Amino acid sequence: MNDLSSRGQPSLSLTEELIRLIRAKPVTDADLEAAALFTLDAVANSLAGRNSAPGRILISWAEAGAGKNAIPDADRTAFLLGALCHILETDDLHRESVVHPGCVVVPAAWALASRHAKGGRELLTAVLHGFEAATRVGMAVGPAHYRIWHNTATCGPFGSAMASAFLLGLDDGAAMNALGNAGSQSSGLWQFLETGAMTKHLHAGHAAEAGVKAAELAALGFTGPARILEGEKGFFRAACPDASPAAVLHDPSAPWQLLRTSIKPWPSCRHTHPTIDAGEELRLRLTEDGVSAEEIEAIEVETYQAALDVCDRPAAASDYEAKFSLQHSIAAALLHSIVDFNAFGEAARARCVTLASRVKLRLAEPWASAYPLSWGGRVTIRLGNGREYVAEREHARGDPEAPLSRDQMIAKALMLMRHGGTENPERLVEGLLSMSSGGMLPALDIG
Repeated sequence: MNDLSSRGQPSLSLTEELIRLIRAKPVTDADLEAAALFTLDAVANSLAGRNSAPGRILISWAEAGAGKNAIPDADRTAFLLGALCHILETDDLHRESVVHPGCVVVPAAWALASRHAKGGRELLTAVLHGFEAATRVGMAVGPAHYRIWHNTATCGPFGSAMASAFLLGLDDGAAMNALGNAGSQSSGLWQFLETGAMTKHLHAGHAAEAGVKAAELAALGFTGPARILEGEKGFFRAACPDASPAAVLHDPSAPWQLLRTSIKPWPSCRHTHPTIDAGEELRLRLTEDGVSAEEIEAIEVETYQAALDVCDRPAAASDYEAKFSLQHSIAAALLHSIVDFNAFGEAARARCVTLASRVKLRLAEPWASAYPLSWGGRVTIRLGNGREYVAEREHARGDPEAPLSRDQMIAKALMLMRHGGTENPERLVEGLLSMSSGGMLPALDIG
């Protein structure tokens, strides 16, 4: 891609081609309606994130830094919304890229659309553009990147910049500058998992902020690197040992990647969801047969490598560690009728610890080879009398192949908003969903 064309002029960079690809895609009413539901999910997650220890710290930080009667800068607003959105582990996930696009793209788009009085359909179009950029870059980084780098943090800035470029009316050249400088800010390491530190929330916030700031600067003529992706000192060379650059532009006429994004029904790492889904089935079968948890001698979870890399955590010492523990997640699914926020709390961890200690994890086919196109797994329960119960999932609930209904997505949003203390959440839901039919952005009080 660094070759000169036959006329002696440099060929287009991957970033420039990506911008053209995205801006050439048609946007239908159905696409906007889908974008409204994903925007609803992200906003609800930001509101719910306030009701958490890291959320309260973030709100205090934002309030301390705000001047009297001052309107916060768009990049600062995007940071706060993005960080809050990613706290409770209930935000969306695009499987092929392993990116959570909503917690990065929606905050950036919302911050700019609010500041510049853009309409709802403009916001939703920007969301489609942002999801597309973040996930297409994410599909190209390769699996080795994800072992050290958090894809949402590293690929997210391309999405927030792309959404911001649309809302600011940047031409292709300025948009290239925005994505180049946003990509140069890509960062976010998994080291925090060792201690369960709050760092992951900063990843989403920074990725949202970086794109907004880069786009606002590009609007003023601030230049960025065209070959930030494929250059000799670019993103792929620096952080992606097995990158597949061609994936960025693969299948340009495919439906919007937002439509290939999963919605989480449970508040834990998405890698735990196939196991939880199978576990809920097994709980019902054991109950029907009158089998108690005490009769379970061993549990085997067969899955793919990324799930083992991120969620092999036999002993969970906090809510956050429990959300990244396959051992706790299967125990919780077997012992709780509803896997909600409480299923990862202190009382639940104490209840689940014995059963979780009987869980063994194993890399196995076909799950290993199917990932990341499919996030699946198998759970086998062995009783003391030798009887076995088995359940497997090719896809988890909330995936495009097993989607939540519109009513289920609304119910989830209302639950999250109430968890975050939102007054009259029904009105906010109505306002958010009306954007696809031309409504303006509803008022959003984060503080």
